[in-house]
Amino acid sequence: MANTPRKTTDTQRDAGRGGADHELPGPMVVLRHARDQLAELIGMTTESVSSFERTEEGWVLEIEVLELARVPDTMSLLASYEVQLDPRGELTGYRRLRRYERGRSEPRGSGRQ
Repeated sequence: MANTPRKTTDTQRDAGRGGADHELPGPMVVLRHARDQLAELIGMTTESVSSFERTEEGWVLEIEVLELARVPDTMSLLASYEVQLDPRGELTGYRRLRRYERGRSEPRGSGRQ
């Protein structure tokens, strides 16, 4: 019989770090929950997560949101939102960083404006 790795969930991995009282969600659980929370709060569709970081205070994500659907789709308006979450993955704050048309990209090296 071959030796195969055992599959674990994010919460199973994190449970081994601190016991049931300190069970924290893993990155994929946080990511999914953050998208759902933001969509519910702002009433718009989340498209993707463009950055994801664990911090001392919890988590910081940048989530792309469809703000205005247009035809053709390349003219739709998207926005990048910075989302802050506590260590358990609960949203503690958000702010819109920028808006842009789906079909446009930033010039190389321009960064956020």
